[in-house]
Amino acid sequence: MPGGVLHIGDEIAGRRPAQGAATAMTLTRVRPAIATCAVLLLTVSQPLDETAAETSAGGGSQSASVPTFEVDPFWPRELPADWLLGNVVGVATDSSDNVWIIHRPNSQRGGEHTPPVIAFDPAGNVIHAWGSPGDGYDWGTQTHGIHVDHEDNVWVGFGGGLPYDLSTRATTDNAHVLKFTPEGEFLLQIGDFGRGTEGSGSTEFLGQPTDVFVDPASDEVYISDGYTNRRLIVFDANRGEYRRHWSAYGNPPDDGLQPRFSRDGPLPQQFNTPHCVGRAADGRVYVCDRVNQRLQVFEPDGTFVAEALIAAELRNGTVGGTPWDLAFSRDPAQRFIFVADGGNHAVHTLSRETLEVVATFGRRGRWAGQFESPHSLAIDSRGNLFVGETLDGRRVQKFVPAR
Repeated sequence: MPGGVLHIGDEIAGRRPAQGAATAMTLTRVRPAIATCAVLLLTVSQPLDETAAETSAGGGSQSASVPTFEVDPFWPRELPADWLLGNVVGVATDSSDNVWIIHRPNSQRGGEHTPPVIAFDPAGNVIHAWGSPGDGYDWGTQTHGIHVDHEDNVWVGFGGGLPYDLSTRATTDNAHVLKFTPEGEFLLQIGDFGRGTEGSGSTEFLGQPTDVFVDPASDEVYISDGYTNRRLIVFDANRGEYRRHWSAYGNPPDDGLQPRFSRDGPLPQQFNTPHCVGRAADGRVYVCDRVNQRLQVFEPDGTFVAEALIAAELRNGTVGGTPWDLAFSRDPAQRFIFVADGGNHAVHTLSRETLEVVATFGRRGRWAGQFESPHSLAIDSRGNLFVGETLDGRRVQKFVPAR
């Protein structure tokens, strides 16, 4: 499908209520009376898509093996006293199925200062919490993105900070990525705190990075450099040495004025807020081109492979594009991609082979199983899906495979 484009996900899939009090009782195993009440609320108030076998972008039937999910309303467990989450802007899992999040304490509403990096064990208990200035590195004020690599090192990004100086393309305090051990010991910094990027062609400085992924095969770190810059950039993951970069379709990035996205016109030749990056098991690299409302697929060297528009018409009046993050299913072939659609407050399931939407779940709301600005996704070895919510969402939710 090189060079082709699919207009997919233009209609949010039909939904039915989640099924079964027994499943939720098994998940919680505590306070049965409260659990029963919660299940009743979920059943009437929290629609989850269970029509995946019947729904596709092309109107045809799909295999019944399309993943479906049920929310676990009691994960995570209670945070330490007076801790509250701010905007959750990154979720990741490690080799032990621990779940890592990064949030913005400066967006908390009340409570004590909560460490920006928090790790939960599979049961939802806090096992690590850290993140502050230290010797040898710069800790910014606007976190954005977290990744745990194949050696369980923790990568955090700093971007999305405003205002910034248009003449130097610099933020006041964010323009870098940091690498730590799970205990928070500093290992590496890429980019420079508050310095201009010298544009999207710079091989040394970042703009405002949005996401990070480490390729275990090459020990290279891919960074979506999306706010102020328009590129994906690659460095050596151990030494921080520059390797390569590119924009949409594998083009060299261009910081000049670009046409706005239109579903009816020519598609932009440059990224506009590349907001996530992920690598499939076959080595292909996937980028969320958020404001241009599309996924693009590349070979590791930047060769363009395919693209697809994602829900190109916003349904809830939200600006800022549709694909905000992605995660791959855990079957050996990784047949599915899960995409956080922050513009429509939903999660789409795509066929990785065709890039067609085959299922959608969630709607805007604050009940368990609903979403307010789903920003980040991660999946563990059991196929549990974790969704972090930003802006007024300020939480992370767990969805278990439906049985």
